[in-house]
Amino acid sequence: MTLRKRIIACLDVTGSRVVKGTRFVDLVDAGDPVELASRYAAEGADEITILDIGATRDARPTLLDLISRAATALDVPLSVGGGVRGLDDAAAFLDAGADKVAVNSAALRDPSLVTRLAERLGSQSVVVAIDAARSGPNAWRVRAVAATEETGRDAVTWALEAVERGAGELLVTSIDRDGTRAGYDLELNGAIAGSVRVPVIASGGAGSAGDVAEVLEAGASAALLASTLHFGILRIGSLKQELAARGLSIRMPAPVPSAQEVAAWLG
Repeated sequence: MTLRKRIIACLDVTGSRVVKGTRFVDLVDAGDPVELASRYAAEGADEITILDIGATRDARPTLLDLISRAATALDVPLSVGGGVRGLDDAAAFLDAGADKVAVNSAALRDPSLVTRLAERLGSQSVVVAIDAARSGPNAWRVRAVAATEETGRDAVTWALEAVERGAGELLVTSIDRDGTRAGYDLELNGAIAGSVRVPVIASGGAGSAGDVAEVLEAGASAALLASTLHFGILRIGSLKQELAARGLSIRMPAPVPSAQEVAAWLG
């Protein structure tokens, strides 16, 4: 059975507001996270991802109240990341209503954390986020703490280790492409997707429906979009129609009933 490709709306949050920049800097305000999450879910997003991008850098916990409000408003899966330091943080996210927890810097410092999370929460709830920058032909190096710290780790090697330790998904962000709308790094996502047995979520570089189609065709199981949605460049409904027209297996949004249909149902 062919699994359907997913479209995931990503909300990078700091100070309880959605922000977006280019290559992790030059951030601008993009709106209220709960309002945007609800809108994207209604438009057909298969999942919502909320990343508190300043939590690790500022050594503070992720905003649990925000997670709770978003989870209450949504009827699609919610993934949350940022500031995960250990099991208690991850469990608190799930208790607040998240379906999945994304871990990045803490797992790089202590890879055994991935195993402990998978054992306690289940692999299906553990997403390892990998922020990678190209370091040469077919080579990428992982960075930590909102892409500010070099780790020396090879991205594909780390992806393999994370999966072996229990990660159920990988969120792969190209630092070079982030916010540029120049297209995803197809080689990066293809190299990782071709090496692991779990779904790969491609992030960084979406600028058009063609970009999204290309990365899904390159092996990614899902495409993550942020600024193209926040600033109205793409709309999820029309994007999914274009992807389906290209032969990709996509879950289409349910049609919105007309006023006449609603009146007939109400009798």
